[in-house]
Amino acid sequence: MIKQWKVLQVIKGKQKAGKIIKVLLKNRNLVLKKQIDEFLCPLRPSVLTAAALGISKRELNKAIKRIKKAVDVKEQIIIYGDYDADGICGTAILWEAIDKMGGKSLPYIPKRLKEGYGVSVKGIKKIQKQTSDVKLIITVDNGITANKAIDYAQKKGIEVIITDHHLLAEKLPKALAVVHTTKLSGSGVAWFLAKRLGGEWGGALELAAMGTIADVMSLTGANKSLVKYGLKRLSKTNRIGLLALFREAGLNRGQIEDWQVGFIITPWLNAAGRLADAMDSLRLLCTRDQVRAKSLAKKLSEGNKKRQRLNRAAFIDAKARFSFPYQKLLFVSSDSYHEGIIGLVAGNLTREFYRPAVVISIGKEFSKGSARSIKGFNVVKAIRRCEKFLVDCGGHPMAAGFTVKTANLEKLKKCLIKIAEKELDEKKLTPVLTIDCELNLSHLTWKLYKDIERFAPFGMANPKPVFCSRGLRIVDMRVVGNNGKHLKIKLDDPQTKKVEKVPAFEETSIFDGIGFGMADFASQIKRGDLVDVAYTLEKNVWNNEERLELKIKDIRSAG
Repeated sequence: MIKQWKVLQVIKGKQKAGKIIKVLLKNRNLVLKKQIDEFLCPLRPSVLTAAALGISKRELNKAIKRIKKAVDVKEQIIIYGDYDADGICGTAILWEAIDKMGGKSLPYIPKRLKEGYGVSVKGIKKIQKQTSDVKLIITVDNGITANKAIDYAQKKGIEVIITDHHLLAEKLPKALAVVHTTKLSGSGVAWFLAKRLGGEWGGALELAAMGTIADVMSLTGANKSLVKYGLKRLSKTNRIGLLALFREAGLNRGQIEDWQVGFIITPWLNAAGRLADAMDSLRLLCTRDQVRAKSLAKKLSEGNKKRQRLNRAAFIDAKARFSFPYQKLLFVSSDSYHEGIIGLVAGNLTREFYRPAVVISIGKEFSKGSARSIKGFNVVKAIRRCEKFLVDCGGHPMAAGFTVKTANLEKLKKCLIKIAEKELDEKKLTPVLTIDCELNLSHLTWKLYKDIERFAPFGMANPKPVFCSRGLRIVDMRVVGNNGKHLKIKLDDPQTKKVEKVPAFEETSIFDGIGFGMADFASQIKRGDLVDVAYTLEKNVWNNEERLELKIKDIRSAG
């Protein structure tokens, strides 16, 4: 896919790492000393306030007062979570917090296939059947649009406290208290409430960090604070379940970074909720039994493998249904798609074709849909504009889920495509690769790498800095990995004095690069060609030897 390069700064000649770092900070609109200090050294989570987070102090105090009352009189409390990793982590945080306060609480995670997302009348009835003396429900990562269910709970004498971070609907539910902000993840909101109830409750911060990364929240401000300090906790965690998961996944506890949470831990936790019962993931996080932890970790591993197989098959089928020229919004439906993986398929379609994608799992009377979007197209607003065809809908500007009557599928498709045709043009449908600096390879030093690492944790709104270098000569290249999917390339910068053999920590004009999923480029370029390359700077460790390496983002012929 052709990408438009947007180069923010060009640096020529000899420049020290400090100069490049100043450019990177400026690119992030960080120029004042206070801004830079808070970015490089985020505030400790313990000093975060309700006002700074956009949480109503009045609603927060109502929630705290009611929870403490329930704990004091031993009322039965239900923590009603969500089945994704964010909701699971948040549920674990509040469940443990209330338990340590001496409260009487139980977690409840709805089954995706039978109950759907969020608080539902069906879910409340199930809770009443299992636990007849429920007086208080606290939602985690859901509830902000559950008017019908919360009205039902009130009629049954059950008070509800909502903790959520999703977009507000036009009409708020009539809950006892609404602890809400869009600045945090669902687990972040749960962690803040737990902290205000009386402490951080041991390792709960590591769960808030995991949930924040899992929900792809903006890693700036408070979220960066939670993740930076939460990852430190995670690298020292003694949670039996997490240690079992690390062993099963081949992870080292002391070396857990943001990408490992996002691409390894999160899919494992999510797989249970997608295909079976998310309670297994919650049990893993909270168990104190080593034998059970090992069994649960293995179960999650097997579930993730199954999820991968189903996702792969559905994605191949979905791709085959589209041909060039592509519509501005991709809409595909099938009764063969498992409801638990349609969001993944939609995400894959959006990445492959760079346009909004809607994927439907067709049911007899009702069908489930999931959507993913691109910058410049608010998909949840678009879907809500077609609400006359929907049963329900919720989500974010970049991702949404909904239920639709199967009989209305074609009408919904036409409605969404019409909106996309009007709002999207070719410019919006061309992916933009924002490049921080154009450099020579001689600028890439260990000092620069270590300074860049101070920007971590990386993620949404705080991506790892991207550089580009022009006119590089291909010294060698080959395809590597399973089925030859990846491109391994060696590049020389003719603009830098050639140094064929130098120690790993010294300046050189020759770098190895790896392009994951970029094997197709091998048919477009050859040894000796001059190319322009966009990349991030990474550390590669092999046989206990450390070398700087380029992680390739894009390649094009020089000139």
